[in-house]
Amino acid sequence: MLEHSTPELSHRPQRLPSQRWQIYSAAAEFAQKLAEVAQTSPIIGQLLINRGVETLEQAQAFLEPESQVLPSPVEEFPDLALSVELLNTAIAHDKKIAICGDYDADGMTSTALLLRSLRWLGANVDYAIPSRMHEGYGINQRIVEEFKREGIELILTVDNGISAFDAIAKARELGLTVIITDHHDIPQQLPPANAILNPKLIPESSPYRGLAGVGVAYILAVSLAQKLGQIAGLVKPLLELFTLGTIADLAPLTGVNRRWVKRGLRLLPQSQLAGVQALIQVAGVQSNNNGTSVNAKSLKPDDIGFRLGPRINAVGRIADPQIVIDLLTTDDMGLALERAMQCEQINQHRQQLCEQIEQEAIAYIEQNQIDLLQERVLVVVQADWHHGVIGIVASRLVERYGVPVFIGTYEDEHHIRGSARGIPEFHVFAALEFCQDLLGKFGGHKAAGGFSLPAENLAALRARLREFAHQCLQIEHLKPLIKIDAQAHFSQIDRQLYKQLDALHPCGIDNPNPLFWTANVEVIEQRIVGKGHIKLKLAQNENSQRFQVNAIAWRKARDYFPLPPRIDIAYCLRENTWNGNTTIELELVGVRLPTQPSKIESKSSKEVAASGEVSSLEHRRNFAEFYYNQRRYICGIFTNSSTAELRIKNDQGQILAIAQGDSTGFLGTKRENAQQVDITRSHFHQLVIAAYTALNQLPK
Repeated sequence: MLEHSTPELSHRPQRLPSQRWQIYSAAAEFAQKLAEVAQTSPIIGQLLINRGVETLEQAQAFLEPESQVLPSPVEEFPDLALSVELLNTAIAHDKKIAICGDYDADGMTSTALLLRSLRWLGANVDYAIPSRMHEGYGINQRIVEEFKREGIELILTVDNGISAFDAIAKARELGLTVIITDHHDIPQQLPPANAILNPKLIPESSPYRGLAGVGVAYILAVSLAQKLGQIAGLVKPLLELFTLGTIADLAPLTGVNRRWVKRGLRLLPQSQLAGVQALIQVAGVQSNNNGTSVNAKSLKPDDIGFRLGPRINAVGRIADPQIVIDLLTTDDMGLALERAMQCEQINQHRQQLCEQIEQEAIAYIEQNQIDLLQERVLVVVQADWHHGVIGIVASRLVERYGVPVFIGTYEDEHHIRGSARGIPEFHVFAALEFCQDLLGKFGGHKAAGGFSLPAENLAALRARLREFAHQCLQIEHLKPLIKIDAQAHFSQIDRQLYKQLDALHPCGIDNPNPLFWTANVEVIEQRIVGKGHIKLKLAQNENSQRFQVNAIAWRKARDYFPLPPRIDIAYCLRENTWNGNTTIELELVGVRLPTQPSKIESKSSKEVAASGEVSSLEHRRNFAEFYYNQRRYICGIFTNSSTAELRIKNDQGQILAIAQGDSTGFLGTKRENAQQVDITRSHFHQLVIAAYTALNQLPK
């Protein structure tokens, strides 16, 4: 085998991100028309087309959501008028009302919103949220019976209840009035509530269809306040809570969500709520990188999604939700700051737990050498993991490995509880249904779910999930999908483009941040900053000019630093302010080796090895570096007497050597222990093509 020394591999990256890049087709003519109507650049027109805009009227409605005429919520929600009347009667007769909420950000903001509004309207109201660790999601019979003992006469669920048939039936049996406000999928049998408000029960064409739980609560609260003539001064604080919950719950930013969130984001920097002011202050949302204050006219959804939301969610995951309810309902700034600091400390603990569990999960996967191409689904279960955060870790593992992830921990010696996250081609809830005879409780939707099972069924669950995954997933699906809007050149990236992109905000689910890509950029500088981020300076030459831009790749240092000297990049734009100077930089979401068409790619490895194209490399002892299937290789052509030999070395010291014209090669760390392999097999065949492609891209 190869005795010639090759460059040291240990300091180089083990892999590049394994991703699928889906780039929208350009529609230049229609994009130009849309751009003319919007008086903006054609690139904005293309972005509108990518978001489903097919007419000039749709473009106008998208860019100016306030121009739409909305139907009355009472016309859209059949039980809204009845719900308002039931609450009006309860308030008038001083009946005890109890809100049953949920422990995620949507559920807690919904609970706070209705507490604030009902107290404002003079109601005798309290709340309860089930224990995440001991009871799980949704109203249950224990809570119902406790409400009855406390003299509650009306139960109002928020962000839950649509699937709680038994608990709602028990409440009705005990003589309680029940109003369900929820947004989750409709079960086959609706619970016997007095009234149900759920956007999944109204037509898909309705602008209210995408509401989260907090959106349904907002409509109910505003409708009730209008009925009682006490709307003045109430809408703005409720709109702030609506905005927090809607973005934190990843609700689609379309329809009324887009319209109302846009309003709410303008209110939040000067919030009327002490708790929101305190949370913004503690989270540093309105501070620059150097810590100075910013007088923002509007927050971005990312400020909530990555700064405020996680601090709220962390409490529901690993602590007492009452902390968040106090935060969002108090008018005492001292108490608000105390609760905000608790949220901060709990979130820091949540981050530590996530990091620890993620590292332990990665170690388990790598130590057990799990073949994800064969499994097509990842099932990881360990003792002593905190159930409240394993869903976050599941999402990170999906991002890392590109396969659906089912992650669990032992509740006791005999029971496992877990969370699941999927990929676009894999339906999580359908997978759980496929395994229902092995599970205890389970629930969810296409992208995520939760489950429990007897520990003795774990091996059977793995096998069943593997069977389901093989039915719906092909090998090409096992890479994270990145949807890219358009190609851009560094010469186009400036403040003007960034300001024009603001017309598309607020961005989020169903209206993603615009993603661009640029080919074959040069990495001038790169260094690790913060908690494992890569800070870069990139360059691109165009028309004899050189353009440079700064970039950041979040949480990528551990796996991908240092990046190769030339790469294709996928990114969104972000503002960065430092020492009073604001610049536009790139936030990298995708990186790959430069893709340049090569005539070699269409040929078989044997044809390439036998062709005259090898002769131009026979006497060149240059090494080429390339990546294949997430791993780094070094290759070169070597001549022994009259025979040319391709040699490919991986980062474990194994070398594949193939003589010119042969359909077999030799694989091993030394020639004497090398094994003969068939290079027409798919893996070796593609590896050889990748090597020849890399060699042909070397400077002549």
